[in-house]
Amino acid sequence: MSATPEPEEDGFDKRLRQRVAAKRDPLDTVPPDPAHQPRGLIPNTPLSVSLISFLLGSLFSFGLLLFVTNGYGLYWWATYQLGFFLAIWSAFHWAEFAVTAGWNRDKCSVDSFLLENGAMYHVAHSVALIEYLLTLYFEPGYKQWPYVSLVGIALVLVGQTLRSTAMIHAGSNFSHMLAYRKIDGHTLVTGGVYRWLRHPSYAGFLYWALGTQLVLQNPVSFAFFLVVLWRFFHSRIKTEEQYLIRFFGDDYRTYKCSVGTMIPFIP
Repeated sequence: MSATPEPEEDGFDKRLRQRVAAKRDPLDTVPPDPAHQPRGLIPNTPLSVSLISFLLGSLFSFGLLLFVTNGYGLYWWATYQLGFFLAIWSAFHWAEFAVTAGWNRDKCSVDSFLLENGAMYHVAHSVALIEYLLTLYFEPGYKQWPYVSLVGIALVLVGQTLRSTAMIHAGSNFSHMLAYRKIDGHTLVTGGVYRWLRHPSYAGFLYWALGTQLVLQNPVSFAFFLVVLWRFFHSRIKTEEQYLIRFFGDDYRTYKCSVGTMIPFIP
């Protein structure tokens, strides 16, 4: 007795089944493009993401409380400057992941927190904290320039807003890693904040980082951050724009000539 053949699946049902099968789980943290999969030591799982978010949120809350109360004057190290630094540092790393998850999900992973952003990054912030605490302990009078800290706070907020806005406006065209090839859907973004700055995410991070050192009133770390970051962005922008010209040709050349970077000495 021969088996009854199953009815052939029509085109619509087949496409629907394929679309459902290809749909990602909302909690999936594995980018579909292998080039954007995480390379750090932190496990790329929803558990890691939730734990990191909790720790960053706890640090932010502690820093904000310290900033608002100035530590109630209970301890020599409990200052509004240190509180603001801790709050904005944790907010920056959380925002990097949150904006990527919201507007660039195909590239979102645990690496999007930028917590494994190279040893030099953590060394620099550690040195800045050491400079602040040592100076505060031995020469507290050197940290009594409130207007310097106020300028730093303003610069940090401008820098953070600029960077997050740039990531949102770029959407899927933004990447934490340098793009060496043009993928499908990669377009030249010239609207929004990109209308006024050519590399707003870089400029935003530069202002953010320098602002943190003004808040802490760290002259040594401020100079160190300025030199190191300027050299990094000068090299990065030069390399990145070679690829952008290769990707978009005269369109990018025209854009480059009409929009600056607003980073000193990088036209």
